[in-house]
Amino acid sequence: MVERLSEQARDAALATLTGWQHEPGRDAITRRFTFADFNQAFGFMTRVALLAEKADHHPEWSNVWNRVDILLTTHDAGGLSQRDVDMARAIEGLLA
Repeated sequence: MVERLSEQARDAALATLTGWQHEPGRDAITRRFTFADFNQAFGFMTRVALLAEKADHHPEWSNVWNRVDILLTTHDAGGLSQRDVDMARAIEGLLA
């Protein structure tokens, strides 16, 4: 079973992630990504989907025109886990 991160581990991980915020009500991390248009936003979502399938760890997300909102949490752990931090880093890598 995947272990939930402690508050200290969560805070340390968040300090290394760009633009991600803690969502306390869900013990999750969230980030909004904004693109030039729907086409770029959808392309980004496609790349994230491929990462998620490979990692077998899927985000909760929504898309409105040029915005993509992503929430990462690990249901099996009952909150934030290292898998979420790793996925956030992989997502950030798509923007480099």
